[in-house]
Amino acid sequence: MRLCAWYLYGEKHRGYALNPVANFHLQNGSVLWRINWMGDTSPRGIGASCGMMVNYRYFLEETASNSALYLASKQVRASEQVLALVSQCQQNSKL
Repeated sequence: MRLCAWYLYGEKHRGYALNPVANFHLQNGSVLWRINWMGDTSPRGIGASCGMMVNYRYFLEETASNSALYLASKQVRASEQVLALVSQCQQNSKL
């Protein structure tokens, strides 16, 4: 879960989210909201994402500002749950 949070939040290509689905949602102003352990247990879900599923949340009143923030300064908006996982990953990682 921690590595997944870091991958979605912190791994970048030219400053933008490395994951194309994350990049799509973040460009459109979403918040990286929740990571669900075993959220997709289909064979494809297990193979593609080890069964993890991610929720992106759109707060309509913040969508435009989130999108502008991401596109201009490459900052990802994320929930406290995701940020806690990112923090744990950074503390425990040797990356």
